[in-house]
Amino acid sequence: MAEQFVFGWHAVEAVLKREPERLLQVWIQTGRQDKRVKSTTELLDTLGVSWEIVHRKLLDSRVAGVHQGIVASVSESREWSEDDLLALLANSEKPPFLLILDGVTDPHNLGACMRTADAVGVQAVIVPKDKSATLTPVARKVACGAAETVPFVRVTNLARLLRTLQEQGVWLVGTAGEASITLHQADLTGPLALVMGAEGKGMRRLTREHCDQLINIPMVGDVESLNVSVASGVCLYEALRQRSAKG
Repeated sequence: MAEQFVFGWHAVEAVLKREPERLLQVWIQTGRQDKRVKSTTELLDTLGVSWEIVHRKLLDSRVAGVHQGIVASVSESREWSEDDLLALLANSEKPPFLLILDGVTDPHNLGACMRTADAVGVQAVIVPKDKSATLTPVARKVACGAAETVPFVRVTNLARLLRTLQEQGVWLVGTAGEASITLHQADLTGPLALVMGAEGKGMRRLTREHCDQLINIPMVGDVESLNVSVASGVCLYEALRQRSAKG
């Protein structure tokens, strides 16, 4: 399998905790002697994973981003398929709660969406394979470990998956500024897939047409739209509030 880099303490610790078999090599910046470094290196030794104390320049050369003094080489994570997703939903005791990102190309936004998805209990984040960000090292860093906990599903034909989800009884709710129903008026308590479009462009036409309901996020200021990761967070937490209240 191909080698990847994961960086930042939260991201590396998430792999160490959940998928230690993926770790190939870890580099830690010289000068740190705190408890976090000690506990991490002790666990790496227990697992038999090679690690090395190196100068910051080496870490800077490995990745483009704020690495926080730790970089890990890992084997490529398993990619979830449409069949994997449907099997996950069939075996879950909870009603489906999914986040679909249509055309989100910024890895920072993807990572932030993954982080919020983990926080609210989303069962999977779904993206189309074309014109969409993937779990790059930057996205994993921003996700703060959520990339290792939330299934990330890339599908070839998003419209087909949307139809399949509808056949499974999942209610597809998309966001659109001109929608007449607000986020707070919508019922988000049942089997749900929240569909978010790219910032500015929104959802693609075919994706929009497959939605069962369109909602808007109330805006009282002068800006016309929110960053997609912020908008996703607002909608996901409203869904969580409603689902928690329903019990």
